[in-house]
Amino acid sequence: MTGEDRARWVLRHADDCLVLAQRLGAQVSRGPDLEEDIAGANLAIDLLGQARALLTHAGELEGRGRDEDALAMERDERAFTNLLLVEQPDPDFAHTIVRQFLFDAWQVPLYEALARSADDVLAGIAQKGVKEARYHLSHSAGWVVRLGDGTDESHRRTAGALHRLWRFSDELFEADDLDLDMADAGLGVDPSTLRPAWEGTVERVLSEATLDRPRGTGSRSGGRTGYHTEHLGHLLSDLQYLHRSHQGASW
Repeated sequence: MTGEDRARWVLRHADDCLVLAQRLGAQVSRGPDLEEDIAGANLAIDLLGQARALLTHAGELEGRGRDEDALAMERDERAFTNLLLVEQPDPDFAHTIVRQFLFDAWQVPLYEALARSADDVLAGIAQKGVKEARYHLSHSAGWVVRLGDGTDESHRRTAGALHRLWRFSDELFEADDLDLDMADAGLGVDPSTLRPAWEGTVERVLSEATLDRPRGTGSRSGGRTGYHTEHLGHLLSDLQYLHRSHQGASW
């Protein structure tokens, strides 16, 4: 495989982390209590750290002289290849938690598999990241149970968030030629192989939370090929504004 092919695959996962970090960061001061604000900020920082490591590695692999800042701040919406799930907005705290839980339940087995990658740098990022991802999953799963098995209002809101976001879950496991080539080379992971672990975690937590698995929500995808929902453009305008307004500036 060429370095650019490998870079494109790594960028997918860098973009997942970067976009979700931006979503979580925007919610600081809007949590139900101070402790959760701090926890959400820590999750965002973890994901941003993962994004930075992955962006740097992608830049090195492609060999075009782009560093993490250039890849994060100078690409437009169509060049981002993150999952649609992570760009979804936060109408309430239940949506924030359900989105995080669905992602965390997928990222843990992803990083567990990538920790065995033949790409030593990628394996190192995954070995560190999986420790963070397991904590993230424990945190988000605990909140899903707390909200789902809580008051009538918290149950209603969490069930509604689950129904709205479920349509984006199939994309977690879609595999294209790049995924398969990376997996065959021992460098990446075929995302379809992550579904059993994800479903096991989701079914267990939903049962404990007295929440039903959604049915008939349809399925949305396209993020991996640069076709996004209307929400990503607004998110990137906030994320990239300062850098684009003062290009070439340094501290």
